[in-house]
Amino acid sequence: MDGTRERDTDLFESEQVPAGDGASGGSGRDGWDDTPSVGGSGRREKRRNRKVLVAALVLLLVPVLAVGGYLAWLNHIVTNNVKQELLLPDDAGGAGSQPTDKNGNVVVQPAGNGTNYLIVGSDAGPGRVGGRSDVMVLAHVPADHSTVTLIHFPRDLYVSIPGNGKNKLNAAYAFGGPPLLVKTMQNLLGVSVDHVALIDFEGFKSMTDAVGGVDVNVEEASTGDGKVFTEGVQHMDGETALVFVRQRKQLSEGDISRGQRQLAFIKALMLKTLSKDVLTNPLRLKDFLEAATTNLTVDQKLDVGTMRSEALAMRDLRGGDIRFITAPFTGFGTSPAGASIDIVDEVKMADLGEAIRNDELNAYK
Repeated sequence: MDGTRERDTDLFESEQVPAGDGASGGSGRDGWDDTPSVGGSGRREKRRNRKVLVAALVLLLVPVLAVGGYLAWLNHIVTNNVKQELLLPDDAGGAGSQPTDKNGNVVVQPAGNGTNYLIVGSDAGPGRVGGRSDVMVLAHVPADHSTVTLIHFPRDLYVSIPGNGKNKLNAAYAFGGPPLLVKTMQNLLGVSVDHVALIDFEGFKSMTDAVGGVDVNVEEASTGDGKVFTEGVQHMDGETALVFVRQRKQLSEGDISRGQRQLAFIKALMLKTLSKDVLTNPLRLKDFLEAATTNLTVDQKLDVGTMRSEALAMRDLRGGDIRFITAPFTGFGTSPAGASIDIVDEVKMADLGEAIRNDELNAYK
């Protein structure tokens, strides 16, 4: 190690030869003796080479420092903007927060079988009980980060809500905010929700504009709110995308069709964000991070370092690597209170939960 340090130091130090040492003659510039002597030309050549090397190292270091400074700036934006709140149950990791089956028995989630992120879109804003959760998507990222499965949970699914009997799924959010929604979904599936990300609808709009718009696959045509959607791939700015994910009454299956639209939009935004057009464009990447983090609230366990490493691990995702699933239901019905509901398919929901627990969603049908 000592020898290595000495050699590294020599790269930045020239051999100083005091004037007058060697043959007669005046000293050169900067106090160096440029007079030819025995071995003098070799020393001068050595000095010139070292000066060139130092200059080259400086030229290489400038862009490295610039990139490093840019990355530090981006990290500063993310760190300052992302808000952390109590979105997971208070005793996250404790017995009271573990998923249970329909008999109340705790279901053990095997370690190392991927990560489950609950994405909640709401008009309410973080920390506000009583608001609506119109977007509820469970994103499962397998251990090898090779794919992402986005599972849409219709807001009208008729489920058991801890401490509140049976009601629509989005009522869990209204009754107890994200922590109660997490408990409800964990019990519904028998899986653990590792992290929660809460974003308001304006966040969708600003993120879309920040990346220059997104190309979304429109499966069902519709009109309304001043927008026209035709079947096929359509480029959307933020305002258009916001109308696209909010429409419900204009669609053939209402909330179910809207959920499929939301998944199509999330996929388009993910792919655009991970594309070279964004990742290699400093201004666009900065704008996206500002838009995303300003409107983003995450759970108390999800730190910036984890978010950064997850994003890097998924940077090679392509369109075919992102899969859509709608949580299984058998049809539509009416609750005892007279509300329209979606009836859960208990058997297929159990199969879905097992596939998530075992990190085998690719085989789930």
